Amino acid sequence: MATHPVTVRPVVTARDRTAFIDLAYRLNADDPNWVAPLRQEVVERITPSKNAWFSHGEAQLFLAERGSRVVGRISAHIDHLALTMPPEKGFGPGTGFWGLFEAEDAEVTAALIDTAEGWLRGRGLNRAVGPVSLSIWEEPGLLIQGYDHPPTVMMGHHRAEYRGWIEARGYLPAKRLVTYELDISREFPPLIRRIVAAGEKSSKIRVRCVDKSRFAEEAAIILGILNDAWSDNWGFVPLTPPEVEEVGRKLKPIVFNELIRIAEVDGEPVAFMITLPDLNEPLKPLRGRLFPFGWAKLLLWLRAPKSRTMRVPLMGVVKRLQSSRLASQLAFMMIEYIRRDASTKFGATRGEIGWILDDNQGMIAIADAIESRINRIYQIYARAL
Repeated sequence: MATHPVTVRPVVTARDRTAFIDLAYRLNADDPNWVAPLRQEVVERITPSKNAWFSHGEAQLFLAERGSRVVGRISAHIDHLALTMPPEKGFGPGTGFWGLFEAEDAEVTAALIDTAEGWLRGRGLNRAVGPVSLSIWEEPGLLIQGYDHPPTVMMGHHRAEYRGWIEARGYLPAKRLVTYELDISREFPPLIRRIVAAGEKSSKIRVRCVDKSRFAEEAAIILGILNDAWSDNWGFVPLTPPEVEEVGRKLKPIVFNELIRIAEVDGEPVAFMITLPDLNEPLKPLRGRLFPFGWAKLLLWLRAPKSRTMRVPLMGVVKRLQSSRLASQLAFMMIEYIRRDASTKFGATRGEIGWILDDNQGMIAIADAIESRINRIYQIYARAL
């Protein structure tokens, strides 16, 4: 029997959107380490009125089919803020993106990427970067190492075959992102403990918990530090206030005062560290559905979360202090204070830091000093159009 050719068409109807979402659950169903996202979260990610990224971005979703069977999906998208960034920092004029990628085989991959590239080319762009889904702040990169364990909250997990299929389309590595894991049930090395103790004696330094009752004010402080601290990093696109507000609303149930710290020097906020209990642990058994009983299980967990793993998705020190001894000292103090509370109050034994750019020497030195090790590597690819 002849095989149907692969066809790719844009997502137009509500039925198309459902098929786009459903495909990931089907293709990854047999992977014991894939964590099914809540379907409502996926719906909101691809709905312009529900995702603040669309205030500065536009996207087209595509489905690949063989006959009547959906066999792949991809997004092609433009981030207008990314277009304004310096080209030497990774993006800049002419750069478009693709992401939200899933495919049954290499033939489907080729058809999807060709279609996404055509959409970008038709809008005057001359370079494609991917996978980025959809914002660089969401789930950037393709997993190329670390298939043997589940991802933590807000991190991607992909089939091992994807790497070869994407590289076969002429894509070359543009940047690697790494995550580090560490045992947080034990104390850090003596040198780190001495650095923390010295900081505690300084009258200039204060490392405080955030106050969740002043959520908007605390978020604004963190946003200011973040956009300054990360502004010279590869791939940086500033987070906008609406995006921060939206992320804050979604993450508020797993935001705890003790797990987010702001460091002040002479009363000025200069550094922060955000830590989240690994929501993927209670989500994994739900298989992406809150009903009929998943919502009750999740609600019970949120009331008093006990999480084996804590993830540090973001930390930063203002640019003027970077590369200084004070910056490292503040980082170690925040890490140590959160380690203590994560272990004693939340029962955590494992931490994951990242993602981190593979050439971020400052963060890599901190990760090495606290005896963590790389556990996952993600790769972002690029190709001229």
